[in-house]
Amino acid sequence: MAKTKQPLPAWADIILIPLINLFIAFAVSSIIIYLIGENPFEAFKVMIEGAFGTSEGIGYTLYYATNFIFTGLAVAIAFHAMLFNIGGEGQAYIGGLGVAVALLALDGILPFWALFPIAIIAGMLFGAAWAAIPAYLQAYRGSHIVITTIMFNFIAANLMVYLLVNIFIVPGSMTPESRVFTENAQLPFMHEMLGWIGIQISESPLNLSFIVALVVSILFWIYVWHTRWGYATRAVGFSESAAEYAGIDPKKIIMVTMLISGGLAGLAGLNEVMGVQHKLMLDFVAGYGFTGIAVALMGRNHPVGIILSSILFGALFQGGAELAFEMPAISKEMVFVIQGLIILFSGALAYMSKPWLERFFSLFVGDNSSEMEVA
Repeated sequence: MAKTKQPLPAWADIILIPLINLFIAFAVSSIIIYLIGENPFEAFKVMIEGAFGTSEGIGYTLYYATNFIFTGLAVAIAFHAMLFNIGGEGQAYIGGLGVAVALLALDGILPFWALFPIAIIAGMLFGAAWAAIPAYLQAYRGSHIVITTIMFNFIAANLMVYLLVNIFIVPGSMTPESRVFTENAQLPFMHEMLGWIGIQISESPLNLSFIVALVVSILFWIYVWHTRWGYATRAVGFSESAAEYAGIDPKKIIMVTMLISGGLAGLAGLNEVMGVQHKLMLDFVAGYGFTGIAVALMGRNHPVGIILSSILFGALFQGGAELAFEMPAISKEMVFVIQGLIILFSGALAYMSKPWLERFFSLFVGDNSSEMEVA
């Protein structure tokens, strides 16, 4: 009897395939590093030590990871409804605008404990509002979400230039940025928070928003897998026609899901604007929205996977900076190549190894099935 191809076990799809993709990406990167005359093992050692070898390095790694968690979750919730939200960059940008508007208006009036939740709500509302129009066009006008969200990234970038140059700029200044928020409107850094309980670590940009990202990840898990709305979202993602037959309104699910997605992306502005920069400025998103796509793909749209892949990409950002400093032959652009290879194999080619893995597992499953039939 011919052997049938068996589906992969869940652990292989979630753990083994991403590890294989990482191995391939690092193998190709090693070849490139070797061709330019450097030792790839030494290069990766520098990257790992730069990302995790000191408390400062770990702080920077987790600071970058915070942004990736927010944007990765934003992409993932849309994926569960089979929506490809490429607008995380613009939604994070406008979310930061919302945080800044709230703090600039209220930092001289309210204490930190009141400003903190207001900033979170403002960031999510502005991010959700920026996602609302592409969501409406997809749900009720048939416009493809990929096209509209990526166009809104450009609109957001130009809108921010106009606002910073003409409205938020400090009078008399030539730099397009707002004034610095008062101290009560700044998130405490992690080294400060740990210092309050007697733990001393090196200074880094890591701040309270990392804890927010972890809490949001838990809420994401509860929403997607333990609520009626989350079930409806996944049902629409599996089959829109079947979900509609079961009484679910796909248009409503598309709207709600994209609003949540935009709100999650908007929280990246909390980390950058309230947590690190303490002012509104140009280009603070720095590509985090696009990297969130690879983070979600590599994390299989699950919050645990997204947290782990966010830490990986945070390590690449921090370790890559150390690598460019310690090994001048490996330029900043070369580090981008390494990051791009990981994104390529973890994103576009994520399931490249799946066919032969299925055949490999089928060998063992087929043998077991034959033994059962003989018995």
